[in-house]
Amino acid sequence: MTTVRTRLAPSPTGMMHIGTLRTALFDYFLAKQNGGKFIIRIEDTDRERLVPGAVENLLEMFEAVNITHDEGPFLCDDGTIEERGDFGPYVQSDRLDLYKKYADELVEKGFAYPCFCSSERLDEMRKAQIAIKHTTKYDRKCLSLTAEESEQKIQECEANGDTYVIRMKVPEGSTTFDDAIRGTITFDHQEVDDCILLKSDGYPTYFLAVVVDDHLMNITHVLRGEEWVSSTPKSIILFNMFGWGVPIFAHLPLILSPDKKKLSKRTGDTAVEIYFKHGYLAEALVNFIGTLGFNPSGDREIFTIDELVESFDLSKVNSGGAVLNMEKLDWMNKQYLMALSMEDVTLRATPFVAAEITDVVKRALFIERSRVSQLTEFDEALKPYLSLQAYEPSILVWKKADVADAVTQLERMVTFMETLDDTAFSAVDLLESAIKEYITHEGLQNGNVLWPLRVALSGQEKSATPFETLWVLGKETSLDRLQSAIAALKK
Repeated sequence: MTTVRTRLAPSPTGMMHIGTLRTALFDYFLAKQNGGKFIIRIEDTDRERLVPGAVENLLEMFEAVNITHDEGPFLCDDGTIEERGDFGPYVQSDRLDLYKKYADELVEKGFAYPCFCSSERLDEMRKAQIAIKHTTKYDRKCLSLTAEESEQKIQECEANGDTYVIRMKVPEGSTTFDDAIRGTITFDHQEVDDCILLKSDGYPTYFLAVVVDDHLMNITHVLRGEEWVSSTPKSIILFNMFGWGVPIFAHLPLILSPDKKKLSKRTGDTAVEIYFKHGYLAEALVNFIGTLGFNPSGDREIFTIDELVESFDLSKVNSGGAVLNMEKLDWMNKQYLMALSMEDVTLRATPFVAAEITDVVKRALFIERSRVSQLTEFDEALKPYLSLQAYEPSILVWKKADVADAVTQLERMVTFMETLDDTAFSAVDLLESAIKEYITHEGLQNGNVLWPLRVALSGQEKSATPFETLWVLGKETSLDRLQSAIAALKK
């Protein structure tokens, strides 16, 4: 049985894009579901677009989302990068001799040919084709050269320091393939360009490098964005020219902005790192991105990564664009925040809050985790617990009562709270039980007691419950705030 081997092959041209993350997740799900391997390969042959630190950012983001690949470059603790695996090198710029060898093989077999056309001639050719509304493609001028003429030109280039490229000779006919997401697709070769395989600087283009690497690394499934559909016939033609088996192709739908346009840097945040800076949890982001265009169940939204691995099915990935619904991401992140323990929420929130992490802050974070959607919101949410802000005393009065009643209820609550020992303040449910028992015993109304109590403790019309706030603040601070409220009302 063939081992499933998937790969992510990004170009290091910037921070990791959320589209790259989704492709990586689908690669990971498919490989792990089948007991296979997930490989990272760096496609750095476009030398003009390389961004320093991009590979490191990619690997850091994989660590951040807790996805571990099986082969490729790995980030070490000291910041260096090392490769692991039996199919390296995993960086294309370290594989140039391989690409040259296979390009020469294609020329020898008559499947490719040298092209000596200048950039000026190619520009003029394209402009002329556009002017008459023809498909822009190479006109095969250099294909008419005999083997002797080509060899002579090569020698002249080498003697004069000039350059040339190697182009693929697209055969007549058509290419048909079964896309695992989109079904059967056919391309007429008249629409396929004799693309450059080996550039004048000795670096391969994507078309040659990806085929050579996928074959030599035994890749069984190629998952990539739908913008690569049109390049697939070139890949399949090359696989066939070499006599190699063709992997399964699956072209993922675009990720769209909320207005259903193609997601770009101008229309929204596209880098994975930005989402972490905004305060989204890794597991929420994986859940959200990992179900963009694919949902294992119609009646569920929250999945662990193991559940996503188990349920993943390429044939059920939508072919239409997947809308980046930020409201859904906020909701999903909140679900994960609400499930955190006090220790976990403190650990996650600490980088996002300016306050010293005291016991009061830890308890406040635990309570507010169900009231925020992002970690960045904690800093603001902590303020009422750290210091009581000035507020209008009138908001202390319950809507069915008056100032005198509010004063009476707060004074009686002070007296009652002074009778409570430290045990009552050790848990929210103990405080809630004690206060509700007091309300029932005294024949009081919940609103008359709990509204002024909550506002006096928080200084806000909307806040956590009074029981939660009492537990966060503790007995001494709570009594001080109640006395301040009473004094304010009596003025």
